[in-house]
Amino acid sequence: MENYKNKRNPILPLEFHIPDSEAHVMPDGKLYIYGSYDDREDVYCSEKYHVVSTPDMENWTIHEEALNGKQIPWFNNPGAPKYPGIDWSHPTPFIQKMLSAMAENGEDMKEKFEKEEEGEKPALLFAPDCVEKNGTYYLYICMPDDSEGVVVSDRPEGPFGNPVQLPCGGIDPAVFIDEDGQAYLYWGQLFSHGVRLNPDLVSFDRENIVDDLVTETEHYFHEGSSMRKIGGTYYYLYADMERGKPTSLGYSTGPSPLGPFVYQGIIIDNDGCDPKSWNNHGSIECVDGQWYVFYHRCSRGTEQHRRLCIEKITILPDGTIPEVKMTSQGIGEPFTPGEAIMGYQACGLKGTAFIGLNEEPETKEQYPEKLMNISAGDEIIFRYVKSENGFQKLRVRASGSAALTVWLDDQNAGTLTFENGVQTSEKILADAGEHELRLVAGEAENFEILELVLL
Repeated sequence: MENYKNKRNPILPLEFHIPDSEAHVMPDGKLYIYGSYDDREDVYCSEKYHVVSTPDMENWTIHEEALNGKQIPWFNNPGAPKYPGIDWSHPTPFIQKMLSAMAENGEDMKEKFEKEEEGEKPALLFAPDCVEKNGTYYLYICMPDDSEGVVVSDRPEGPFGNPVQLPCGGIDPAVFIDEDGQAYLYWGQLFSHGVRLNPDLVSFDRENIVDDLVTETEHYFHEGSSMRKIGGTYYYLYADMERGKPTSLGYSTGPSPLGPFVYQGIIIDNDGCDPKSWNNHGSIECVDGQWYVFYHRCSRGTEQHRRLCIEKITILPDGTIPEVKMTSQGIGEPFTPGEAIMGYQACGLKGTAFIGLNEEPETKEQYPEKLMNISAGDEIIFRYVKSENGFQKLRVRASGSAALTVWLDDQNAGTLTFENGVQTSEKILADAGEHELRLVAGEAENFEILELVLL
């Protein structure tokens, strides 16, 4: 178990990669986050889950392993029931367009899918969800063979056990209990499915499954179901394909847990958190009267190494949720003069730059990760910084050589130069107020950023 204090993005220590976050306030009053766990270089997720909890949205506990995929008896078992998931051999129009665009960039997803179907699969645990009933916590899980199931515990953080396979195939189960006590399960890719759970919460009648609750064609649904109720309206959240790839969290609303649902829009888009940014999956939850969106951002120039991030959101009187931007400040306050901003806290990257591991012996303990692979024309964004008296200097701890043009919103605040890691100028001029800080690289040679301080 590890404890950590933070309100800035990414929320957790850098070694903990917990994407696909389902956030729930449980009966003990704490917020618990259930997600998958990236710890491999070659695929999403891993063979374990770690639950995260907080009593106050600032002090975080990463609990011990909650479940291991090797505990699941039906996985890689030829005698276990098989329920088909999505048929990727018949891609939808959106998927066809996406695969075509990726092929132009040299990525053959068809070959990747076929390769993943060969041989015995590792017991990976994909995105989960959890609900409490009568003191028991039910964790809904899914695995690479399209199997889904439930494990239980008497504690919200686990450990979980007593696995039961569910009679459905697909990924990303989501669970929701309505005010009348009826529980519902959701799952699927491209076309979602929903069903009323039996009172035991570990079974349902397959004849009651409702297909196509939300679809890619009508609702931009890709995967990652999540259900909430606000007032009398049901909010179906998911990875949204409206912008060409599932980097957004979008939502549809309906009058009942099983629809019909009408598409409403995007809550947040993580495109631009990394050159390889690919998917998103998260949830919304109200904590002490404030609504938040929980999502992930990838790092290290890969689709993996995804990290928990959180932003405040607003539910308008008409029930809609305005889109919010990714920030560096997260659920904390804007950065102020004299406060260190870590390079790895960048919330927007355009070009080749990414957040990567710092292998330099002299600095890696203080700065375990840094902004690297910076090229001419790259843009690096931090949201937000604030000063009552304006900004006069920007000091950057960096290595290599470059010129950086500094922008605060649309105001050009000046240009900084660096030669072999030495900052040769630091003067800028920017108005008082709250701003987006944007750095635009000119010619750059082996240039990497560890830390920034505005003064």
